[in-house]
Order: sequence, then structure tokens, then C-alpha cells
Amino acid sequence: MVKRVIIAGAGGRDFHNFLTYFKDRSDYEVVAFTATQIPGIERRRFPPELAGPRYPQGIPIYPESELPKLIKELKVDEVVLSYSDLTYQDVGRLASVALSAGASFKLLSPHETFLRSYKPVIAVTAVRTGAGKSTVSRAVVKELIKRGIRVVPIRHPMAYGDLVKSAVQVFRSEEDFVKYGITVEEREEYEQYIRLGLPVLAGVDYGRILLEAEKLGDVILWDGGNNDTPFIKFDYMITVADAMRPGQEVSAYPGEINARLADAVVVNKVSRARKEDVERVVSNIRSINPRAKVVLADMEVVVDKPEIVKGKRVAVIEDSPSVTHGGLPYGAGYVAAEKYGAAEIVDPRPYAVGIIKLMLEEYPHMGPVVPSTGYTPEQLKDLNETLRKMDVDCVVLGTPADISSLLNVSVPIVKVTWELRVVDGPSIADLVDEFLTRTGLK
Repeated sequence: MVKRVIIAGAGGRDFHNFLTYFKDRSDYEVVAFTATQIPGIERRRFPPELAGPRYPQGIPIYPESELPKLIKELKVDEVVLSYSDLTYQDVGRLASVALSAGASFKLLSPHETFLRSYKPVIAVTAVRTGAGKSTVSRAVVKELIKRGIRVVPIRHPMAYGDLVKSAVQVFRSEEDFVKYGITVEEREEYEQYIRLGLPVLAGVDYGRILLEAEKLGDVILWDGGNNDTPFIKFDYMITVADAMRPGQEVSAYPGEINARLADAVVVNKVSRARKEDVERVVSNIRSINPRAKVVLADMEVVVDKPEIVKGKRVAVIEDSPSVTHGGLPYGAGYVAAEKYGAAEIVDPRPYAVGIIKLMLEEYPHMGPVVPSTGYTPEQLKDLNETLRKMDVDCVVLGTPADISSLLNVSVPIVKVTWELRVVDGPSIADLVDEFLTRTGLK
């Protein structure tokens, strides 16, 4: 009997699970995807060019809110959860929706969807979005470069645009950002590698992406997104936990899986966390993964023009996924504004329009910061309009990428940067050495 399946996703892991697990299996028929978390990515179709001959019309993508109706109308046997950055309560809620509507509920093991490379692979993942994974990834890449190793980062997908055109993306310069028409959120993840002179690969079809990466370097770095598990079988994995959000390492899906699989766990932001919270995170890690090395670390935050911040009214822009579905109240921009003496961090709520207003309403935990939501030109317009309406002296840009050129404001923009500083435990160099020894590169 052929099982009729809905893959519940968010424009990334869902497509990978389809391509690696479901696409060529005659015992399954994927009748729909659902989408959530990312505004505006539903109501489209996974294209037949990628879906293959068993799906000549492609596969429709619906909002997750329609899941109960879809289960009944499409006679669905099974709902497969295929996205990340969820609490166990979120997972249980989605399971209840599926089960009560008449479908079974399934989770795929990451081992069932791993791609395998003949090149050594080091992975960097997180317990939850906003833990500081990009900072750790950058530190790892710099250590590999010091050793004369050609490293090729592969970034977790953010498949928001034309899926056929973005099946395999190779970014070598900022001109490629324009070529592929990528979003602000994608720029924030790719730009750090371009600045280091490295290509970065992403897209939809990670089997083909991996083949391209293997041509370009000696080592593959898997740079995970949200708190998703890697798509590629790794030789060594570093997972980043957040000292300011204790308990997430044992209560977030699939973040706990990353904590259990890790060879090393970097507990980040320890200087801003309470001592008892740091101890709780370390204790939780040791209880579920006693073999993992534990590193205590901070992110050193600096701004390029501190004199513009001191004593001023500022608007702070933060990385959107971190302060929306990632659950953080603020990020590096807020920390920098406090550090450099801003007189006031202005709350954007009275001024917010469009998607920014919607995000602030949907995620009430968010502090007085502006999420960098810019998945479409219309959303970027809403971001700029919100900033223009705010009565501020400057904008503090706390996003990983420098999106100053995309902002149309009349006040100065101050860019925040940050680097990892190990406080206690093995250094990043020590962890890289362990990876190189394990894979025979040292």
C-alpha cells in the first residue's frame, strides 16, 4: 500500500528530506508540503524539475495552518516533521494536530538523510537559533585557513526564491548575491565567507551541491541553519549552546540531537549569563553527552564608530530568525548599544509597518529591536519605512552581514562586529587539531 504523505517544513530541511528519502520510493507519495516560520514562502510549488518523473506537476506548498483540512481532503496517511527551531511543546502540538485529523506523525533520523563525502567534513550546529553559531563557524574556518587547508563552506538551505534557479548556488563574490537575488537573511550567512576569500555553496539539491564543493576544496565545513542537524555525514561536529537560555540543550528540537551528537559543545555568551545558568547548561550537556569536550566562550562585540552611539537615541536592527522563531529578546546590536553608552534604545512598535509590525505582534518576547526581515522587496520596504519613522539619531546594525547598502535612512548607520573569545576549556585551534588528526590531515 502506498502511503500518502505531507512533509511539514519551512523551506529547507523539508526539501532535503524529500530528495534524499521520498523522491524515488514507490511506497510513498508526497501529496503536499506545508510551510511555516518564514513569511511569504507558502502558496507555491516544489517544481517538477526537482521533484522528478513521479511528480510531473510538482508538489504544492500550503500554509501549515491548513494542515488539519489538508489531511482530510488529501486522504493523508502520514505527516513528516521536517523543520527545526522547535520546542518539544511545539513538536507535541503538531503531532496532536496530525493525529487528531487522522494521520500518523513521523520524525526522520538524520542518519536516514545524510549525504556522504569522500572529503573530510567538520560540522558546526547549534542547540537553538541565535546561540552564536556563525561566530564559531568563522573561527573554525580561520583556523583551517591558517593551516593552509582549502575549506569550502556549505550552508544550510534558505530556499525562499525560485527553487529551480537556486538548486545549486555557488557564491564567490557579492556580485553573486545580486545574480541569485538572495534575501537579507541569506546575505547575513554568506557574507562572512566571501570576506575571507572563500566560496560558499547553498541551494536546494544538496547531492549536487556536495559534488560541486568536493571539486573546490580539501575540507567541507557544514554550516548549519537554525538548530537543524547536518545534511552531510560529518567526521567531527561542534555544537553551540546558549548560556543565556539554559535548558534549551535538552528541550529544543532538534537541538538536543545536535548536543548528543557533538564532539565538542561551545557554551556561548557566558559573561552575560548568570553563573548558575552556565552551570546548568554544562551539567545538562554532560548528562546527555559525557564524551563531548565543553568550551566556555563569549562573543566580543565592537562597533566601527562608537562616538556616534554614545549618548544617542538609537534604533537597533537584529538578525531576524534569532529574535523571531529563535526566541531571543535581542542580539549583538542591543548588547553593543548598551556597551557603548546609547542614551535610549527606541522601541520600534509605535512606528512599525507591514511585515515588521506583524513580526513584532507575532513574537511579543522581542525586545525594543527591529527584526531584519527582508525576504522580499516589499518586506525590505517595510523595514526601511519603519526605520524612517523612528525618531532616532543613528541605527545600530547588529546583523551578521553589512546590509547598510539596502537601508534607505537619513541617520548614520553603525555596524556591529563580534569575534569568539574562549574563556575556559579547549581552544578552537585545539578542536580543529582534533578534527585534522581524526581525518589524517595532521
